[in-house]
Amino acid sequence: MRYSKSIKKLVLSAMFCALAYLLPFLTGQIPEIGAMLCPMHIPVLLCGFLCGWQWGLAVGFTVPLFRSVTLGMPPPFPTAFCMAFELACYGAVCGLLYRLLPHRRWSCYAALIGAMLAGRIVWGTAMFLCMGLTGGSFGIAAFLAGAVTNAIPGIIVQIVLVPVLVMIAEGITSKGQIR
Repeated sequence: MRYSKSIKKLVLSAMFCALAYLLPFLTGQIPEIGAMLCPMHIPVLLCGFLCGWQWGLAVGFTVPLFRSVTLGMPPPFPTAFCMAFELACYGAVCGLLYRLLPHRRWSCYAALIGAMLAGRIVWGTAMFLCMGLTGGSFGIAAFLAGAVTNAIPGIIVQIVLVPVLVMIAEGITSKGQIR
C-alpha cells in the first residue's frame, strides 16, 4: 500500500513538473501579462498540497533550472537560480503547513498564503545575495516591484484557483472537511 502511494506521488509530481514546464508557453504569448501570472507557481503549489512537502520542494527547485537549461527562459542567473529557491519554498511550505493544519477549507488558504509569503521572502533574499555577489543592487523598491506589484495578477489567480483545485482533487465532505 505504501509503495503504491509513493508511485502515485511520483506520477503526480512528474505531471506537475510537466505542467510547470509547459504553462509558461501559454502565458508567454502575451509578454505584458505572461510573467505577471506566475505560471510555474500553480503546479508547484498543487504538488506541495497533493503530494507533500518533499515532492513540492523537488518539483519547485527543478523546474526553473530545467527550463533555463533547455529553453534559456527564465535566464539562468540570477532569475532561474533565485526562482528555484522561491518555488522550492512554495512547494515545501504549502505541503508542510497543509499537513500540520487541520483539514478544513480555511487550512488550504492559510497554507497557501503562508507559502506565498515565505516564497517571496526567499526570492527576495536570494536576489539580494546574488546581486550583492555580482556587484549589483537589490533594494526594497526592487523587492516590492518583483514580489508584489508586478505579481498581483499571479497572486490573485493563485488565491482563487489553487484552493479550489486542491479541494476538488481531495474531495470535500458535507461538513466542510477535506478528506
